Amino acid sequence: MQNTKTLDTLVGLFVASGIAALFFMAMQISNLSSLSDDTTYTVLARFENSGGLKVKSSVSLAGVNIGRVINISIDKETFQSIVKMQIESQYSLPDDTSASIFTAGLLGEQYISLEPGGSEDAIEPNGFIDITQSALVLEEIIGQFLVDKASE
Repeated sequence: MQNTKTLDTLVGLFVASGIAALFFMAMQISNLSSLSDDTTYTVLARFENSGGLKVKSSVSLAGVNIGRVINISIDKETFQSIVKMQIESQYSLPDDTSASIFTAGLLGEQYISLEPGGSEDAIEPNGFIDITQSALVLEEIIGQFLVDKASE
């Protein structure tokens, strides 16, 4: 009887540690545990089409994750998408930096890739990235291809 209680306790501890490990992995994958507000600054960019970009999407520079998307909204005057990004403060971006929306992997997760320019002046916190390239929408590309083929 004592032997089964010990075995039950060990199994319970094993299951609890497995759940804790899964929780830790989920936090690492979802990127919720990184980028606290005190070590970041905010940058905004306008896009004609933000595609499937989501809040918490990655922002990368030269393939290295340096931030994340914290808000996506619509400019009521120009009807463009305004993307607010949190960038780690250790990365000072030139004010002629360009931003493009790309698709990562087969699942279609989208992220913002930044390409620094040659300016010596840095983007101020809450400043805008002026040079942007919107997301490519696969349906639009296929539709244009079909229209071109039909017109031949």
